[in-house]
Amino acid sequence: MRLTVVGCSGSYPGPDSPASCYLLEQDDQQGRTWRILLDLGSGALGALHHYVDPLTIDAVALSHLHPDHCLDLCGFYVLRKYHPTGAQPRLPVYGPGGTGERMARAYDLPDGPGMAHEFDFRTYDTTFGIGPFTIEAVPVLHPVEAYGLRVTAGGSTLAYTGDTAPCEALDRLADGADLLLCEASFRHGDENPPEIHLTGRDGGELAARAGVGRLVLTHIPPWFDKDAMLAEATAVWDGPAELARAGAVYDL
Repeated sequence: MRLTVVGCSGSYPGPDSPASCYLLEQDDQQGRTWRILLDLGSGALGALHHYVDPLTIDAVALSHLHPDHCLDLCGFYVLRKYHPTGAQPRLPVYGPGGTGERMARAYDLPDGPGMAHEFDFRTYDTTFGIGPFTIEAVPVLHPVEAYGLRVTAGGSTLAYTGDTAPCEALDRLADGADLLLCEASFRHGDENPPEIHLTGRDGGELAARAGVGRLVLTHIPPWFDKDAMLAEATAVWDGPAELARAGAVYDL
């Protein structure tokens, strides 16, 4: 399984990265390459063109419905509806309840049909498959309905926290994962609002408890020092750890 970081800036697009978007690729037994996106946040669709043709994406899985994780689905709607090769087949979009309605409001469309001709909106309820990928959506702690995503393919597992505060579900999400893609939006030691985000230290402690193969910190807001956030994590985690950056590729 190959992970490409399309966007990793926290809360809004930063000077060197769009907001959250991660491309996963895996070949099936027939040699066909399947591609899914975890989140499609502000600014990510344009950057995606650097890596693949957006029309080759097979599905989108949204961790939650804050704009920095879902808003570029509006641009994707336009691309799929008005592309010069013709309207594209409906694309599966997995997300929390009300995703279709939320995206219709974002583009000022009526609820019926909204974007339903372009996207097949599906609500998380159990583990599901997309080609060679198996995805488990794990409810996590955030001010809105939110999920961490555990993706397995080709014998490897990626755990993506999405946005979350510390919670017991994260241990199940990350358990034994080859790569933990962990948000770090707050600094350890600050008076942080409760039940919203993780710190770099939280990420390091989670990696240690879960016994992951590699920790990659992401979703760091542009106002924070990224290296200091990584130092928080490595103070409590002595395994491989690094900062996500746009364009980074990981072969799991």
